[in-house]
Amino acid sequence: MVVYWRLLGESFGFALNALRTNKLRTLLSLLGVTVGIFSIIAVLTAVDSLDRKIKKDLSTLDKNTMYLTSVPFGPSDIPQWKIEQFPKVTYDEYQYLKKEEIDGVENMSFQFFTKTEQVRFESKTMSDVNMVAVTDEFDDIQRMEFEEGRFFNESESNSARPVVVLGYEIAQGLFDGAEPIGKTVRIYGQRFQVIGVTQKKGGSGIDVGGGDDTSAFFPSNFLRKLYGDKNDMMLPVVIIKPEKGINIDELKANIGHKLRDYRGIKTDNIDNFFINILSGLTDFIDNMVAQLNTIGWIISGFSLLVGGFGIANIMFVSVKERTHLIGIQKSLGAKNKFILLQFLFESVILSVIGGVVGLILVFIIAQVLTNMLDFEFVLGMGNALLGTGLSALIGLISGVLPAISASRLDPVEAIRTGM
Repeated sequence: MVVYWRLLGESFGFALNALRTNKLRTLLSLLGVTVGIFSIIAVLTAVDSLDRKIKKDLSTLDKNTMYLTSVPFGPSDIPQWKIEQFPKVTYDEYQYLKKEEIDGVENMSFQFFTKTEQVRFESKTMSDVNMVAVTDEFDDIQRMEFEEGRFFNESESNSARPVVVLGYEIAQGLFDGAEPIGKTVRIYGQRFQVIGVTQKKGGSGIDVGGGDDTSAFFPSNFLRKLYGDKNDMMLPVVIIKPEKGINIDELKANIGHKLRDYRGIKTDNIDNFFINILSGLTDFIDNMVAQLNTIGWIISGFSLLVGGFGIANIMFVSVKERTHLIGIQKSLGAKNKFILLQFLFESVILSVIGGVVGLILVFIIAQVLTNMLDFEFVLGMGNALLGTGLSALIGLISGVLPAISASRLDPVEAIRTGM
């Protein structure tokens, strides 16, 4: 074992010597490994960070949460032209389903998916605010957390009272640290009283039904009062929170049966509505993440291939430059195995150096982007180990042929060649 440690130390010394004596050639050769490891780990880090943030945002919702609406959240076998003819879910249907007290339903809320708006306070304006028009039950379904204040209650929801809960960033932008509760803001040209501010979450770009820092929550009945129930800018949705441990497929079928009866849909006709389950969205996200990772591997694989050729080039040159030394080692009793391992270790060490540089670049850029974008990019230990292991594997594969050629040199010819 001591011999192998000495061999590893000597190989490390040779690798460093190659860096010192042939700086430009070695750095250019290692650049391929560095770029390849950087590309792969950067993609994996970005995708993993996005996936972690999305899953964290969705963790406030039960994965079995259902969204009853006129459009699918994913691919559908029904033609698009036919989907466009489906009637929108109505507030009356929401009330009907709620009064039915369907077994397995813990809570139910009505929401309008609608376009962004401006929110104004005195001379300050926040644009592209995500407007979340919901009934009071949304607070329980979403399990919202508040920096201060509260969510609107049933009375305020039913009476369409102009009250609003602001996302953290919206409140900060409008009030700049001042007390927002009780203040009046203008939305849709109307005055709204601020009754709450949500806790800071940070953005992932995906928030089902709202809930991020750039949202404003207010009673859906206010929009119904302002625009009526039929408006192309609004997509009505009934959010259904199932009880824990309930059979989701049976509950979905029960809800569908109730709505079919209410709408008078004939037995031989298909549903003219969709019951989207949140778990289906998470499966879609997982599939999307896997595809992004695959694309990253394919693109970065070319860089790793170039890096492997670069390492092989260094090692072939190193074998040629040290032919005389190899001959002396073999004449003194060094076995082929010893020479083989010496060059393999050197190749792996050089490749790992390139890989570590790539990981350091990923770490630095991740920290910079985290501070700039207010989105946490995390270089996980798993990705760091993957990058190191991958660079070692590239070095091992690239060094095999040069190491074999070195181990098979005839000692007499090797010494003569170097003279």
